[in-house]
Amino acid sequence: QVQLVESGGGLVQAGGSLRLSCAASGGTFSIYAMGWFRQAPGKERELIAAISRSGGTTYYADSVKGRFTISRDNAKNTVYLQMNSLKPEDTAVYYCAGDPTLYTTFVTTNPRDYDYWGQGTQVTVSS
Repeated sequence: QVQLVESGGGLVQAGGSLRLSCAASGGTFSIYAMGWFRQAPGKERELIAAISRSGGTTYYADSVKGRFTISRDNAKNTVYLQMNSLKPEDTAVYYCAGDPTLYTTFVTTNPRDYDYWGQGTQVTVSS
């Protein structure tokens, strides 16, 4: 069973950048497709980016497309989320999650498919 720990959150001004990391331990990282979710106060948790086991397939929500980039390093058991041109509406708790899947090039947008979750890291964007 994999454990996921996010890091890299913090306070940044609008227009700035942050890079989130999610380190996995206790399992075989390469069998998981990975997703980044976020949850703002009073809102539902939403999937904003996902990456396949191989890294060759990615998904982005429209709200972050062109500004955020998801990547993974299977040798380091880590998935990243590079966030550029941050906006106040990006303020949320960001979670990484893992979907154990047989498919190396598949990503799912269904939150129920993600079995393993980190504890979250706060991102606050000031205007």
